[in-house]
Amino acid sequence: MSSSPQPSPAAQATSREPGGGGNGMALLVIASCQLMVVLDITIVNIALPHIQSALDFSTTSLSWVVNAYTLTFGGLLLLGGRTGDILGRRRMFIFGVLLFALASLLGGFAQSSGQLLAARALQGVGGAIASPTSLALISTTFREGPERNRAFGVFAAVSSGGGAIGLLAGGMIVEWLNWRWVLFVNVPIGVLIALAAPRFIKESERHAGHFDIAGALTSTVGMVLLVYGFIRAAQEGWRDALTLASFAAAVVVLAGFILIERRSRQPITPLHMFADRNRAGTYGIMLSLAAAIFGMFFFLTLFVQDVLGFSPLEAGLAFLPVSAVIAVGAALASKFLPRFGPKPFMVVGAVLAAAGLAWLTLTDVDSTYAGSILGPILVFGLGMGMQFVSLTLMALSNVTVRETGAASGLLNATQQVGGSLGLSILVTMFGTASTNEAHKQIPRFLAQATPAERIRFRRTGQLPSPYSDHVLTAGVSAAFVMAAIFAVIAALIAVVAIQVRPSDLERLQGGVGPGTGQD
Repeated sequence: MSSSPQPSPAAQATSREPGGGGNGMALLVIASCQLMVVLDITIVNIALPHIQSALDFSTTSLSWVVNAYTLTFGGLLLLGGRTGDILGRRRMFIFGVLLFALASLLGGFAQSSGQLLAARALQGVGGAIASPTSLALISTTFREGPERNRAFGVFAAVSSGGGAIGLLAGGMIVEWLNWRWVLFVNVPIGVLIALAAPRFIKESERHAGHFDIAGALTSTVGMVLLVYGFIRAAQEGWRDALTLASFAAAVVVLAGFILIERRSRQPITPLHMFADRNRAGTYGIMLSLAAAIFGMFFFLTLFVQDVLGFSPLEAGLAFLPVSAVIAVGAALASKFLPRFGPKPFMVVGAVLAAAGLAWLTLTDVDSTYAGSILGPILVFGLGMGMQFVSLTLMALSNVTVRETGAASGLLNATQQVGGSLGLSILVTMFGTASTNEAHKQIPRFLAQATPAERIRFRRTGQLPSPYSDHVLTAGVSAAFVMAAIFAVIAALIAVVAIQVRPSDLERLQGGVGPGTGQD
């Protein structure tokens, strides 16, 4: 990895001096923002049945309540990171937080499906500005070495554990209040973060440049088309004309995105970042693991509620141990990274994640939470906690201050796009397996059904329990097989691509190695 010029005095001041209340308060503000943004990806999941009945969503269109947020969030993260570089990170951090809070308010008051989807997309825009900017602020607020390692550990624990916390919070809110409060809750939090930021976080240097609007649009549209293609394939099959057209259009648009980035003077995705094998490997690992973690939360949420019969609150509580174990894994990685480097944690973390997902493939209709779910998710969570700290540090290693926003935006975009794309692939696996199982269960149901049950089945097309439990379980098990494969791919990338040099370990220990990551 090449070395970088020494930082200017202003840059040193920005990265080493705390805000008015100290680095601890700065980290609290930054981590609170990231928690709010990450929470929103899963907090809505528990409320989906209530949203469907309140706003008359069809089952198919209901999935876009999640997708409108994740796709906009992931697609615009690169542009969001760039805005902080050019306009000032603290300024854009506050703007993104307030936009997110406003969109949450509008979503909470939505009276139609269209209004809610528009608000969810606007939330994604606010999150795309706030999230990469908050990660870049860690690089410019905390001194490289143990101090920054600890800050990244907190940030990584929040990022990876926020999904489980969101499921718990969603269950409590839906059970005690109503679905609108899963959106309203962001408003006071966002306002408090925006008020605290000027006091505890210093503004970063602004760098001259321009916005790569064409790159942002083509990357976002291309990924939306690709994800839609997989979701359409799960519903209509691989030979469907619209499915094939969506994939073809995605290839064309994403190819155009690459051409635009190659020719742009200041691309939204600096392609030279992929020339560093460690950073390219890191993005590949994140892409694979994000697919696994999105799939784990999505399908287990369905399983524990529809098969095990958990209430929304019980479903949220079921995932609480994941957050605790992720925090343990992140703390272990943060403590021992300076001694061993990130590669061992990348490899071991991915292997643990794969083991937990492989264990989950054994679930069936007779499974229990304590006997079949708790153990696998603890193993999975420990591995993910190790991974996110290591990936975050490696992605920003040897990146100049000028490009920390773009680098952090690319890492976050890889996570969100990988999650959306991976989930769409897992949904395809789920659809195929559940359809095959349904073909087995329908004759069994019809052989034992009463005339009234047969009439209801012809009208709704839905099998009753326990037949539906077998169908859902078969699909979930098949999805976990693919999720485990994603985690194995991440482990292989870590083994083959990641290289840690003595100079890298020296920087992690607070020494002055080549490539300080400043500009």
